[in-house]
Parts: sequence; structure tokens; C-alpha cells
Amino acid sequence: MADDRFQSRFAADASLLPHMADLANDRVLIALLGEADYRAASFLDQRLLTDRIGREWTAWSALPDLGASAPRPDFIFHIGHVGSTLVSRLLAEVGGALPLREPMLLRTLAQVAERLDRPESLWSPELYRARLAQSLGWLGRGFAPDQRAMVKASSVITVIAGDLTGPDGHALFLHVPLPRYIETILAGEASMAETLTQAPARMARLAGLLPDFPHALWQLPPVIRVAMSWLCEMATAQRALPPDAPRHLWVDFEAMLTAPAAALAAQAAHFGLPVDSARIDAALAGPIMRQYSKAPEHGYSPDLRRELQAQAARDHAHAIAEAIAWVEALAARYTSLADLPIHGQ
Repeated sequence: MADDRFQSRFAADASLLPHMADLANDRVLIALLGEADYRAASFLDQRLLTDRIGREWTAWSALPDLGASAPRPDFIFHIGHVGSTLVSRLLAEVGGALPLREPMLLRTLAQVAERLDRPESLWSPELYRARLAQSLGWLGRGFAPDQRAMVKASSVITVIAGDLTGPDGHALFLHVPLPRYIETILAGEASMAETLTQAPARMARLAGLLPDFPHALWQLPPVIRVAMSWLCEMATAQRALPPDAPRHLWVDFEAMLTAPAAALAAQAAHFGLPVDSARIDAALAGPIMRQYSKAPEHGYSPDLRRELQAQAARDHAHAIAEAIAWVEALAARYTSLADLPIHGQ
């Protein structure tokens, strides 16, 4: 009876978040969050687990499958450091969506998907599909019957974007032109360190997308590794989220910053959220646009972003030009890359 009561509550209560999975022991950590916790959290990862947040491990088999009729979340995908957290905060403010920013459970699903065809895979393809559908049902719950859940995935999740959205789901994909991406990464020490750390995995993924890939990571200087990261994520999105599909809205974040009200209205409409110009104007005039979205205690703004990009462009002009030429050469070699917006649209 206790299990039945838990399953009934879990099916209807978004405050019970399946936070992370332990694959070796086939269990899920359930964290107890209020709606305000969701809205405040920049990341639903290990940083969420403060002493204030209750949590408990539960066997995966003890958690209910909400079925095919359960609401599924909408998704924001991105290439990293292109305003996805800001957009998530703005859409939650103007459209009432429940934001889930970088839930760790999706990282587990991506890790499983990467190994499905390998001997060491812990799950069969059938179990992966079943548990992916089960997880989407969990992440689609809201605190009110009409509340839409909106997942802002981490950049490495785009590789399974097609699995997550299915044939009918709507998604937003945020990107920037290659020069702006390189400048943004070079402008932040932490961003550069993170990008270089992720470079081996992205190089492996890019090589898997491009037959007879002619480069090795050890051959690439740091700035070209940054450019390679842009190319990897853009090529991944091109395959997983084809831009010619109406349910995939590709947005250049740099262009969005020049006309944010119109862009935000278009994004809300894409997801079927209310488009209220007064709420949009209020959100854009409020503190969100003056804060660093991943750490709101720090100030940040579009003007400061542009200043930092310009400084990086001056300080690293030769290396940036070399990195852009490297990507352009690959775009000329592979027809699948020919339509990527290297310099914007």
C-alpha cells in the first residue's frame, strides 16, 4: 500500500524530481523541490544537493511509467555559452513554463545511448527506449495541469535530441556564428577550460560524423579546438534537429540580442506559450537581462558580452582567423557541412 501511495504521488507531483541515476545499482535519486527551486536553479546537477534539499535513492523498477498519454517536456538545445540559460529564464518569466535546466538524468541517457551497440552496454536497446520514454514522462510533469515543462539540456545532450523530442516534439536550438563563439569562449577562463576538457569527446563525435576525418586532436592548437567544438555541436544538431523541420526553431543568439522582444515572442509562439507583449517587455526591462544567468549574483549584460568579445577578437586575431579557416576547409571538403552558418545568416 505504501508503494502504491508513493507511485500515485510521484505520477502527479513535480516536486519529486528524478535527479540522477546510478546505473550500476539500477536506482534513481529522487530530490524534493518546490516550484521556486526549479525557477531559481541554474543547473539541476550535483550543485542542487544542498543540505536543504531532501533526497532518497529509489529502485528504478519502483518508479511508475506514466504512459504515452503523459505530457512530454519541450526542449531548448544549444552549442554551449550561447545564452540558453538566459532564454530559459526569459521564457519561464513570460510564458509560465516550468524550467528544468540541465537535469542530470539526461546525461545518463546520453551515456547509455553512446554505448548501446557496444559489448559493455548495461541496457539493451529495448530497455533504453522504454526508460527514455519513462523519463520523459517524469520530466514533463508540472505543478499545475496546464503548466508546460521546458527542459534546457546541456550541450552534450544534443546528440540524442531526436530521441528526446520524438516525431512531434518542439525544440529550440541556440547557436551563434563561429567567430562570435570563439571570441566568447576566449573571453572567459572558465569557458576555455571547460571547452578544452570536452574537446576529446567532441573530436570523437565529429570524427564519427565525417568519414575519413583527416585530423587528430593532438595536432590542433587550443583555438582550433574551440572551433572544432563549434563544428561538432553544429553538425550534431544538423543531424538530430534538422533546421528545415518546422518543429525545430534555430535561433542565432547574437541576432536575438539585437531584437529580443520579437525573438522572445517568436520563441513563445513556437512552443505554444502565451505571447503577451507587456510581460515580454517587463521581463526584458527587469533584472534577468542584467545578470549572469548561470550565477545571477554577478552582473552581466549584452553590452558587456560584446565588449569582451571585441577584446578577445583583438587579442587573438591571428589564431581566430586560423581557426575559422580550418572550419571553412572542412566545410568545403564535406558537403554535409556546406550549409552550416559559419558567419551567420
